[in-house]
Amino acid sequence: MKALDYTALTLVIIGAVNWGLIGFLQFDLVATLFGGQASLISRIIYALVGLAGLYTILLYGKIGSNDTMIMSKQN
Repeated sequence: MKALDYTALTLVIIGAVNWGLIGFLQFDLVATLFGGQASLISRIIYALVGLAGLYTILLYGKIGSNDTMIMSKQN
């Protein structure tokens, strides 16, 4: 499961950097690298970034449960 977590976080970082570039410089790096926003490869990357963002919501639960386990071991 760790590999999936790292993959998802990497995709979320790519998405965040791309959105930052769009917001600050009006430059879409993914579209530039892969042939425009409507190209199949760009759409797949956008979809994967979106799914990774949804998946990382689950990481909040993992972080919370790990904190609870650590606290219970200390008591």
